[in-house]
Amino acid sequence: MAEFENSSAKSSSGSMFFNRSLTMHANAAEANASKAHLLLNNPSSLNRAASISKFYNSIDSVKGKVKKLCSLFESAKSSNSSNDHSPKVALRPAKSIGHSSSFSSGFNNPLIRLPGTEDRIVVYLTSLRGIRRTYEDCYAVRMIFRGFRVWVDERDISMDSAYKKELQSVLRKNNPSLPQVFIKGKYVGGADVIKSMFEVGELAKILDDFPRIQPGLVCDCCGDARFVPCGNCSGSRKVFDEDEGLLKRCLECNENGLIRCPSCCS
Repeated sequence: MAEFENSSAKSSSGSMFFNRSLTMHANAAEANASKAHLLLNNPSSLNRAASISKFYNSIDSVKGKVKKLCSLFESAKSSNSSNDHSPKVALRPAKSIGHSSSFSSGFNNPLIRLPGTEDRIVVYLTSLRGIRRTYEDCYAVRMIFRGFRVWVDERDISMDSAYKKELQSVLRKNNPSLPQVFIKGKYVGGADVIKSMFEVGELAKILDDFPRIQPGLVCDCCGDARFVPCGNCSGSRKVFDEDEGLLKRCLECNENGLIRCPSCCS
């Protein structure tokens, strides 16, 4: 009788252990099924994965476009060195680069030129902080060029509206974004393009031909503001005409009573 009770107790304990293991496996299977069901029914997680893949694809495309843009400068440099004693011929960039539909808004038509600036770097920017993103982009581009210790012709459209009209006529846009960079008269692009070229090291190659300035050099006349008050009207924009006895508009300054610094921008 005791042996029968012991055997029954062992069988019952074994069945309980077997049932417990089945319950644990069943619970794990149900949990995995519920996780898969939630993943399939949650579009935000799938959208997040898709957005991450698009982000990395866009970075790869930007790097490729930067290399294409820099090839223009390298081809121009090599052709100039080989044709020093020959008559100059207008360079024609490749059609795939000049009017390629794969170029983003930052890589506009490289045929856009800024006349009279073939020996300098020109940056159209703003010093106003009305739009935070625009100001930060302008500041970042200024710091990148200052890191190379090259002189930059900074054209602040908030200080002189004539620069805004000039940029609109060159880019043929009513409201171009800022900053916009021209190197050796060629249109390069905005802040995203300059940052990408700086990160991959292509910007340093383009700036090799430019002379370096002393580190920490600041203009004593304007403090690197590139503008000073007009000496003719003292910034009032009005001058007294002795012949007519009237106040007239000063013709030597802009709408803010400022002129370009004669020391660093002459």
